[in-house]
Amino acid sequence: MSPLLATANHTGPDLGAWLLLAIIAAAGYLLHSVIWPYRACHKCQGAGRFRSPSGRAWRYCNRCGGKGAQLRTGRRIWTHLKSIDRDRR
Repeated sequence: MSPLLATANHTGPDLGAWLLLAIIAAAGYLLHSVIWPYRACHKCQGAGRFRSPSGRAWRYCNRCGGKGAQLRTGRRIWTHLKSIDRDRR
């Protein structure tokens, strides 16, 4: 078989396998978010506060409110899905 003919017989990427892989990855992330709902704040690296410019005082992080952690997107999705299920009943 010539290389040109072998190339012509190629059907393309298997989209079913990629879709299955994407579904497994999304389910894995959702499970990860259910087990560990919080992540470290990106702005303060989980400390929850910053030193003032003078270096003598602390100020709280505006993004996380001084907690040092933020709720993951996957956990927000999980909570929304649970509230839809709860409202349906």
